[in-house]
Amino acid sequence: MSGDANAIDQAALAPYLEAHIPGFAGLHSIEKFKSGQSNPTYLLTAASGRYVLRAKPPGQLLKSAHQVDREFTVMKALAGTAVPVPRMLHLSAEDSPIGRMFYVMEFLDGRIFWDPAVPEAAGNDGRAALYDAMNATLAALHDVDVEAVGLGDFGRPGNYFERQLTRWTSQYRASETGTVDDMDRLIAWLETHMPADDGRVSLVHGDYRLDNMIFAAGEPKVLAVLDWELSTLGHPFADLAYQCMQWRLPHASGFRGLGGIDRAALGLPSEEAYVAAYCRRRGLAGIDNWSFFLAFSFFRLAAICQGVYKRALDGNASNPEKAKTYGEAVKLLSHLAVKLIGRT
Repeated sequence: MSGDANAIDQAALAPYLEAHIPGFAGLHSIEKFKSGQSNPTYLLTAASGRYVLRAKPPGQLLKSAHQVDREFTVMKALAGTAVPVPRMLHLSAEDSPIGRMFYVMEFLDGRIFWDPAVPEAAGNDGRAALYDAMNATLAALHDVDVEAVGLGDFGRPGNYFERQLTRWTSQYRASETGTVDDMDRLIAWLETHMPADDGRVSLVHGDYRLDNMIFAAGEPKVLAVLDWELSTLGHPFADLAYQCMQWRLPHASGFRGLGGIDRAALGLPSEEAYVAAYCRRRGLAGIDNWSFFLAFSFFRLAAICQGVYKRALDGNASNPEKAKTYGEAVKLLSHLAVKLIGRT
């Protein structure tokens, strides 16, 4: 194939898949999806049907990043729960025919909404129903009995936010390409405003948002939640705050947030209404320290973006041109967070 570092040798992969996936036969083509910054993802078309392959990126990788095996493990464990996921078919070793770890899952034919304003929805009622389905799925995820599905050891015990702040500060420093004053201010604020551990533990997705879901065609039903690379055992409010961060991100940006648009006119729930619906579903009276959870979400996403930016500079990004814009995103995210904590 071409000099693309993400290219896959079809002739080497085909016999391997036929040997390891029951019923797999006749690999016709491999097409890389344009989306997916972290782990390159491919549509496999074969005589036996369509499949999705998701792989680690090539090149030198940050420690604990790009853990496709974690994605495979959690989705396999969630099969049969109230959380919809694709069927997992195979996880390779690091020394696979493509030279890196990958997994294969079933292909689901549905809709992915890339714009959170959902212009293609069937009017305001349709948009509201999609967001309500997303809310219900998040509540179902946090209600999963992790011991019962075999994920009791999927994360370390102790204060999730302390661990995450340490991890992502380390990742950020390891990929830092210059000083961003707002990031330094934000990290310092988070360190000094860490809430006491309230003992809540659930499976958390880590990147829960509209475009990481496949919806059924013609109805507001979630067919699958995708992109579980950042999943772990942690605090459920981390997922909720991360999603609600989308309400504050500018719509006219690469983040495609809901900031700056008339949400009520589109039938979209307010942040307060979305949180209230989640609390109602989970039997919660409300959420304390909401500003901390939001600020942490901005910080973690900024740290992730910095890693993507560094990979772009190093030539390892899945989508190099798009990745280069992530350097500016770090500044935007940290600035929004500093504005948020300045009002608390």
